[in-house]
Amino acid sequence: MKRTFECEATIENLEKVMGFVEGELEALECDMARIMQISLAVEEVYVNIAHYAYSKLDEEGKTIPDTGTGPMELDLEADEGQVFLTFKDEGLPYNPLEREDPDTTLSVEDREIGGLGIFMVKKSMDEVSYRHKEGKNILTLMKRI
Repeated sequence: MKRTFECEATIENLEKVMGFVEGELEALECDMARIMQISLAVEEVYVNIAHYAYSKLDEEGKTIPDTGTGPMELDLEADEGQVFLTFKDEGLPYNPLEREDPDTTLSVEDREIGGLGIFMVKKSMDEVSYRHKEGKNILTLMKRI
């Protein structure tokens, strides 16, 4: 079973994305703990796409959040006790898995800003992979259900 949801990558569409994912997971009869884990990861990934994927760059080449928008596609596929969620966008090439995991032993004040969200995604999902192909960022999350 494979379902696809497409939308403009904006924060305003977060509720629709979450409704799609949670509805499909409920139809697959996932337990509530798995639904919550997957939902947390989906929300984190989608919010990052909405804020940063289509951002303009400043003079130093750094992204300026929320300065652009574009299409986002989410494929949800279930197969043999696993669910795969594949996010595709045509934004700035960015592999979130290259970012170093935050040092969670440090106090909040001593940690560098950023990186905690993708760290939580990696911890809550069984597999996370990224590739850039034909001008698209493709991030796939897998969870055993």
